Amino acid sequence: MKVDGNGQGKILSQEELKRLFTEGLLTPRDRALFGICLFTGCRVSEALALQTTDIKSGAITFRKSTTKGKHKTRIVDIPPGLAAILDEYQPKPGAIFPGMRGVTERLTRFMADKILRDACSRIGVEGVSTHSFRRTALTQMSSAGIPLRTIQEISGHSDLGTLQRYLEVTPEQKRKAVSVIGF
Repeated sequence: MKVDGNGQGKILSQEELKRLFTEGLLTPRDRALFGICLFTGCRVSEALALQTTDIKSGAITFRKSTTKGKHKTRIVDIPPGLAAILDEYQPKPGAIFPGMRGVTERLTRFMADKILRDACSRIGVEGVSTHSFRRTALTQMSSAGIPLRTIQEISGHSDLGTLQRYLEVTPEQKRKAVSVIGF
């Protein structure tokens, strides 16, 4: 859990996610921003760099030029939960998350962090960072039995070792793992 900017962002529970998206995040823009981070497992900077033309035909395209490492373009399907969130938010053509008029072209990471901190404060959740959505998404996929190689394609991690550091293993998962051993 993150404390004073140190450590990894908290992995959010289903209940915390529900409260965050219903009570914490107040605007359709804010729900769209963090919904994209959650449902695609992307970094907040990748979501902030999106253009309206990057969302079409039921998928979001994270362009190579805006991804960490700039290794390759990723295309992630839009699941129904994210589609519902995006339907509420109708940005003008251009940057999906525009910044202050005349000051910044798009919303900054600093402002995204402030929006999230305020939302978490409203619902009383601590240890959350903008990276929590990425860690939560990847951990949920892993817990659901999605192969690591598939998760790697969605997340854009260049190696499995880095991806594995993101994933949280619960005590229940460990109990279940050892329960299958035997003869």
